[in-house]
Amino acid sequence: MRFLDVRTDFAFKRVFGSEQSKAVLMDFLNALIDFGGERITDLTIVDPYQISLLKGMKDSYVDVKAVLSNQSKVIIEMQVLNVEGFEQRILYNAAKLYSTQLKQADRYSTLEPIIALTITDFVMFPEIPKVTSYWNLREREYLLKYSDDIELIFVELPKFSKQENGLASITDKWLYFIKHAGELNFIPQSFTEPQLREAFDIANTACLSEEELEVQFKRHDFIRLQRGSIEKATQDGIAQGIAQEQRVIAQNMLRDQVPLNMITKYTGLSREEIEQLRNGS
Repeated sequence: MRFLDVRTDFAFKRVFGSEQSKAVLMDFLNALIDFGGERITDLTIVDPYQISLLKGMKDSYVDVKAVLSNQSKVIIEMQVLNVEGFEQRILYNAAKLYSTQLKQADRYSTLEPIIALTITDFVMFPEIPKVTSYWNLREREYLLKYSDDIELIFVELPKFSKQENGLASITDKWLYFIKHAGELNFIPQSFTEPQLREAFDIANTACLSEEELEVQFKRHDFIRLQRGSIEKATQDGIAQGIAQEQRVIAQNMLRDQVPLNMITKYTGLSREEIEQLRNGS
């Protein structure tokens, strides 16, 4: 038995945004979001999973939208790559969903709260040790809350390090499912909850059509290539920084008339490179 890697956008949309996902998504949200002591008892999935739409995806993310029983609207997103503009896009999408509720004759008081739940496969806030962080509008000095109408929630998967024998809650199990489903060959014995088992059933690759398997493969390949490009750019930037630092050190040593063999020893530059620096080229 093999399961989809739920961290990929295609698989995430299939598991949490398909027509059969209503109970799964409801249980997932109740486990991950603090609704102030209440539980969501119903929801409507907006724009459910469609293979034809997913085949045309050009980006590294896809979201699931739902309207909850308390009329709050929620955007759930799985983000696998830390791309430029990502943080701004999260805020923009939440603000856009909030503002577009208002029709021409509506009152501002009719606006319903927006929750943007973003799960990342990278660390966003290294200074915060918690896996899940909550963000909303507050006064800077006194931290008084201005409004709950737009709330951003981030779940950083790399910070979740529990193994199967250490899972203590339903929240732990959902996070473990998202992070590790693609590595498993069977449903863990401790996962007895109906919605969790249903999520595994939806993620079972045996239930996918050839078209869906092709899309999953292409999304995996796209993400691998993008991640490789980001890593290469980072490494190139580091290498350029080191090379520039070596040249600055060599120039300072030349000004102090340090012997050439000492400059090559302490900077790693060749004699030719140092001569070029001496000649200003």
